[in-house]
Amino acid sequence: MNINFKELANKYQTPYYVYDFDHITKQYEELKGAFKARKSLIAYAVKANSNLSVIKHLADLGAGADCVSIGEVKRALKVGIAPYKIIFSGVGKIDSEIKEALESDILMINVESDAELNRVELIAKELGKVARISIRVNPNIDPQTHPYISTGLHENKFGVDIDTAKRMYIQCKNSSSLDPVGMHCHIGSQLTQLEPIKESIKIVTDLVRNLKAIKIELSFVDIGGGLGIVYDDETLIDTKEYAQAVLENMFGLDITIICEPGRFMVGNAGTFVTKVLYEKVNGNKRFVIVDGAMNDLIRPSLYNAYHKIEVLNDNEEFSDCNLVGPICESGDFFAKNVQLQKTQHNDLVAIYSAGAYGFTMASNYNTRGKVAEIAVEKGIDRLIRKRETFEDIIALEEEFIK
Repeated sequence: MNINFKELANKYQTPYYVYDFDHITKQYEELKGAFKARKSLIAYAVKANSNLSVIKHLADLGAGADCVSIGEVKRALKVGIAPYKIIFSGVGKIDSEIKEALESDILMINVESDAELNRVELIAKELGKVARISIRVNPNIDPQTHPYISTGLHENKFGVDIDTAKRMYIQCKNSSSLDPVGMHCHIGSQLTQLEPIKESIKIVTDLVRNLKAIKIELSFVDIGGGLGIVYDDETLIDTKEYAQAVLENMFGLDITIICEPGRFMVGNAGTFVTKVLYEKVNGNKRFVIVDGAMNDLIRPSLYNAYHKIEVLNDNEEFSDCNLVGPICESGDFFAKNVQLQKTQHNDLVAIYSAGAYGFTMASNYNTRGKVAEIAVEKGIDRLIRKRETFEDIIALEEEFIK
């Protein structure tokens, strides 16, 4: 990443997020290339980073969109992703969202329970439409990742077991308002082991073949996303080996493979840049206090997630400290017991691998405006979301003051 953080700080102020669009291009082309032997769709998981310019950049490369709210579906449509490349997933879709998805004629609604299937069928019938659906299968596979981002075990809220899935597909076959076109499986995020993926894909493709035997022919198998990135010293799954594991199990099936990368596309493309306000010492404990906070980047507080941190100064004197923000919470930190240089007021701090689940999980807690987002492509920077003002934050409230 060849980005001048100091120049951007002078131009746009801090804190800010910056995204390397050239890295996003590289990631997309690597994954798409790994599946070049088969019909495939790379459906970007919008929840990872839902900035319109990020989605548009991936759309221009040929990506579709995996969406988990009608708002994300609207974002995808807004930037020109064709409806036939959009999937609507999520455990709890409200009736109005289902209705709008059907009226938008997207590729398919990914159904996660028999109760939800009944709602989709009813709403489709009321609209006089046929709902293209996939069913999310929960293979009961341990993805060997953080429990908060594990989705493939029966103890997780996602998907249905094999027997329930079979019953649901038979219901679809017998319904004039449902068209079963796909099957979906996603076991978790930040996956660094190939074996759980292999196991889950085998379970899914076995089910596809069983359905074919009873004349239920699917057109799409959605293998989910979840490929990990390097935050620290992780050993990653090779994309060609990943694709090969999928393709081996698809042998003899005329199926389009859908893959839903999110973090893989944007995680290492993004950096959160903040500046030092001051240092303080409580007893023997050193604190470096910056202008960014947990409302801007909550992953360390929420997941105890590690991000590589670099102080952008020439000081060679390191010592143990906590890097913290100004929010009135003890949970407001980016790192604890980390070795960082001695800092001065206005020194910049870069927090790397922040392109996924960074800004998209930000809030206005403590009435703090969301920060600016910047894109850098071929060495040229541009603003892709302006910094929020106080007026932006209160805009939906002030007319109701009595």
